[in-house]
Amino acid sequence: MEKTPAIVVLGTLDSKAEEHIFLKNQIEKRGIRTLTVNVGTRMPSPVPVDLDLLETVRTNNPAIPKGRDNIINAMLQEAKSRIKKLYKDGNICGIISAGGGTGTHICATIMHELPLGVPKVMVSTVASRDMSRVVGTKDIVMVHSVADLLGVNSISGLILDQAAAGICGMVQSQWKPSEERKRIALPFFGFITPGAEATRQALESLGYEVIAFHANGTGGMAMEELAEEGYFHGILDLATHELADDLLDGYCGGIGPQRFEPVPGRSIPRLIVPGGLDCAVLEFTRQNVPDQYKDRKIFYYDFRSAIRLNSDETILLANQLAEKLNQDIANVKVLIPTKGWSEADQKGGPLYDPEINSIFIRTLKEALNPQIEIQEVYCHINDSDFAAVAANLMNEMIQP
Repeated sequence: MEKTPAIVVLGTLDSKAEEHIFLKNQIEKRGIRTLTVNVGTRMPSPVPVDLDLLETVRTNNPAIPKGRDNIINAMLQEAKSRIKKLYKDGNICGIISAGGGTGTHICATIMHELPLGVPKVMVSTVASRDMSRVVGTKDIVMVHSVADLLGVNSISGLILDQAAAGICGMVQSQWKPSEERKRIALPFFGFITPGAEATRQALESLGYEVIAFHANGTGGMAMEELAEEGYFHGILDLATHELADDLLDGYCGGIGPQRFEPVPGRSIPRLIVPGGLDCAVLEFTRQNVPDQYKDRKIFYYDFRSAIRLNSDETILLANQLAEKLNQDIANVKVLIPTKGWSEADQKGGPLYDPEINSIFIRTLKEALNPQIEIQEVYCHINDSDFAAVAANLMNEMIQP
């Protein structure tokens, strides 16, 4: 009889066996099969498990250099390969783990091998810290253990049981979209929300499903990863703002080198708009403006403020963007609203500077391959007329 897919209970059972066996039992009490996997690197699991990878790692890597980091890296490679194969073979419906700093690093890294939609729950003693690198672009649910994980007690047992209940509910999710439509990725950020909403509506009226991404660094990279997995028929990069923040270490930076570059192995139409390229968003308020920005035009927002980019920064960004787009001539077009690129970049706005925008446009035209089409539209990025032009052009690129 063919087995049903299982929830993987993944962990460093050499130090956290009691907690993971508790998770296993609480999941199975709810009627879902489990698959226990030990990724501990000090000793084999002290309790029976379905898959203990330590001996495999030692056998396959007899010359691992001394050092805990080296054995951990070898374990990560082995575990990622095993988990990917188990999923490909239809044996995994979800994954859960519990751990401290090292366990969180190991197990969350392994979870990254599973695609969007496979439930991933990490109970962690360090979940209240900055988890941006741990979660990255993946749909991992972090649960703070509150108390340390040293056996099962009235606090840890409550948290672990709730995590078990949570992942059981997640794997039983049955929602599906009412219809399958071609999908458009739409990265945007707060300063162009009216434009993004109008663009979404215009694209939906043409029959597309629109999936928005917060262009905050992680959002743009998540979009690029999903594009590589084949989720999208087109990309309407309404906000290229991440480039500006990446340049000045701003709030929406931290993008990888693949952002705005060709999607590996795929030919996906991409429409580029300089949304938010008028500014960089930094974490300061009007009470603590850094000295180097006191002579800039500033848009005070909340705990963040946006500074107007100067001509040198603008030229650098135009050349950087052109270099990326020139790698995918056949699939790229550029659409530029000439009346402003954010809510602060419009006549009367705190960042309005059409001369700097003209420098960007001129530099981009000079640096772009002449085969890449550039259209200028006498609109502001948040105008509904601009949204209609952008949606229609995206539609033409997908259905030439």
